[in-house]
Amino acid sequence: MALDDDVRVLSRVGLFEGFTPEQLRLLAFGAETTPLPAERKLYREDDEADSAYVVVSGRIVLYREADGPGVPIGFAEAGSILGELALIADTRRLTSASAAADSQVLRLSRAMFRRILEEYPDIAVHLHQRIADELQALVKRIEELAPRFAG
Repeated sequence: MALDDDVRVLSRVGLFEGFTPEQLRLLAFGAETTPLPAERKLYREDDEADSAYVVVSGRIVLYREADGPGVPIGFAEAGSILGELALIADTRRLTSASAAADSQVLRLSRAMFRRILEEYPDIAVHLHQRIADELQALVKRIEELAPRFAG
């Protein structure tokens, strides 16, 4: 894929909302395009995570192996990002992921992402606020559901 195509794909990912074209170009320049034939594993549950993946084309199936023989728990389509927490924190994969069909992904490394945040601290502030807002929304949803599970 051409660099401009990668920039276009990244511009549609919610996490990168607010990035300038120049910042997206830097991110795309450091990304690795990876083709995944159908049924090829992208990563395994509990693997160390040092990168995120943006689905360019195809479909990725997510599943938990600890719960049994790989029962799907979700799918990621073109434009989805997988493992975004790995861009900012040391973490492990919560699921396994494989190509459900011939697919292509962009691998975004934590090191490259951190360099962009260091070079553009305004983006770091923007991402921090977005993450805080999402956590507050999650806490609110949990609080709303809590009475249903009270004994």
